[in-house]
Amino acid sequence: MEHISSHISGKVGKKERVTERGELMEYFRTQLNRARARDACLALPTGRQAAGRALPPLSMPRIGRLLVAIPTKDLYYLKSVCDQAPDFSKKFWWEIKPKPDAPEEVGHRPKRRGSIPYKK
Repeated sequence: MEHISSHISGKVGKKERVTERGELMEYFRTQLNRARARDACLALPTGRQAAGRALPPLSMPRIGRLLVAIPTKDLYYLKSVCDQAPDFSKKFWWEIKPKPDAPEEVGHRPKRRGSIPYKK
């Protein structure tokens, strides 16, 4: 009788978690990093990259932090709006920036009852 591992061909690969949200985040990251690389080349008239002037490429955790409060259905809308714009990066940053007329978030709850103002 042979060991069961002799019948298994190769290693079982690491489970990849592919989600629509992750694909959208990857799409935004590639588009924004492409614009950042283009802007870095245009920083100097000679085309050389300026020291300290180029923006570093965005990582997936940073994109996740930027888009954490935006639902997936709104990310599809954001993608369509940015694709139609002449400058993807400029439109993206304009759309995710909080607007002054947006309703404010509710503040944090007090930790102790003593910090709640008492009205008679």
